[in-house]
Formats: sequence, C-alpha cells, structure tokens
Amino acid sequence: MTDPTADPSSVPDADAIANPIADPFVEVPDTDATSDLVLLEATEEGAVTVTLNRPQKKNAFDFELIGALREAFETLRDQETIRVVFVQGAGGTFSAGADLEWMRDAVEHTEDDNRDDAMQMAIMLKHLHDIPALTVALIEGGAFGGGAGLAAACDMGVAVQSAQFAFSEVKLGLIAATVSPYVVAAVGPRRARRLFSSGEVFDADSARLFGLIDEVVADGEALAAAKARITRGQLLCAPGAVAESKLLVAEVAGRPIDHGLMVHTAKRIAAQRVGDEGQAGVRAFLDGKKAPWAE
Repeated sequence: MTDPTADPSSVPDADAIANPIADPFVEVPDTDATSDLVLLEATEEGAVTVTLNRPQKKNAFDFELIGALREAFETLRDQETIRVVFVQGAGGTFSAGADLEWMRDAVEHTEDDNRDDAMQMAIMLKHLHDIPALTVALIEGGAFGGGAGLAAACDMGVAVQSAQFAFSEVKLGLIAATVSPYVVAAVGPRRARRLFSSGEVFDADSARLFGLIDEVVADGEALAAAKARITRGQLLCAPGAVAESKLLVAEVAGRPIDHGLMVHTAKRIAAQRVGDEGQAGVRAFLDGKKAPWAE
C-alpha cells in the first residue's frame, strides 16, 4: 500500500544543526530521544523535523519506536524556542501502523501487559499533542492504523496525492482506541464511526475531505516545498501567541457560547494585549517594522 517510487521528503536538511536534541534544546541529550529509530533535525530558526526511521519496516510501531517518539515529543513539548515541528517517515512511507512482530508478541500478553503497552502509545500521542508550536504531519506512502492516528494528533497534515490511509483495526478484531481522541477531533464522530467500523482504505483527497489532513500535493518535491512554505509562515508568528492559540482552542471547544465563555475570551485577549509579545507585535506593526520574532 506504499508508493516505492515516491520522492521522500525525509532527507535531512543540509543546514540542520548537528545533534539538535542536545543543541539548542537541552544540554545533556536523552539516550532514548537520540535513538536511531527517531531522527531529529533542527534549524537555527527553530524548525524541527522528527523522522520515524524504520524504513525497512515501513516505520511500523513497536515498543522501542514508541518509546523513542515519546522521549522526543516530551523534549520538544518543553521547549519555548521551537517555532514549528514536522513529523514524517523515512523511505517514502509515513507509518504502516503496528509492527507484525510486536502484534504477535501482544497476542501472548496479559490484559495488564497490553494496557501498559497501549498507555505508552497514548502518552506518546499526548506529548505530541501538547507541543506548544504548530505540528505538521508530512505524509507519503501509507498512514495506517496508529500511523493515521499520529497524523491526526498533529495540528495539520500535508499528504502527497498517492498517499493512502486506513483505520484497519477492526479487520483484526481490534479497535482504534488510543488514537481515537485525535481522530474524532479531526474528522467528527459520524465520520469516525464510519472509518473505524469499516476499516476502509481511502486516498489523500478523501482524507482532506474528511478533515484528517489539510492539503494534498503532487509528489515528494511538492511536499518539501510545502514544508518550506509552512516554515516561512510560522517564523512570522509569535511563538507564545501560537502556544496560547492552541490552548484557547482546547478551552472553548464544545462549550456553549454563554456569558461565562464571553468573559473568558475577553480576559484572554486582554492579557495577550498587555503581554510582552502583544505589546511588541502591535507596536512594530504600527511603526511599520518587523516584529522581534520575525527578524
């Protein structure tokens, strides 16, 4: 279900910082976060690329890959200088979902063991969801099961035309449990019921129509161009305001538009206006200058 001829966008940027997890983010790198299973590249401007690096297994999840992703996302979650985070798969495939060997082992595990395994996946996805910067899935080849869920946990997604998606757990007698909060938030309850219950394979245009991704591009070259365009746009945005905007969505989603919510939103914008970023950004705009974070 992958496209082996696709031009992968997973090649590290030539000007990326060496060992970016240690510099500029933390002084002592975590051994899990620097695992070969997950590659991190960062530019000096704060654009980070997280690459699932099991191309021989089509970037399928096992305990080790989930652990490495969990450590990487936890590290990125706590960094205020990051401006945008891209998530992609090496070798022209985003992720084929669960690793077959890992699934075979799970058949013999107890319910408690399986719950512990599933919690690691849930924690990893939550760390990704909680990163304060904009997170973007760059999808080639297949995004199946947990791979499609990983894309849903990002703030936005861009996929090549040939990409394919599925939540095929039901065909194995399973359910898309740990990814469900993010998928339901992305596509809505009714669509999620269809996708989870049918296990159908759908293409990139359908994924965009459903709300799972935001943009479809022609090929790997166009995906790289989209990545560069999104990076340029995010460098114009105040990092603190981006983080607060993401929190704001969580605060207002699903709430009735009543007096309490009106008061809350008024307080939020008032605090932002008198804060450092709000003051600097508005004054720079009125003076016809660039904001400090855009220089």
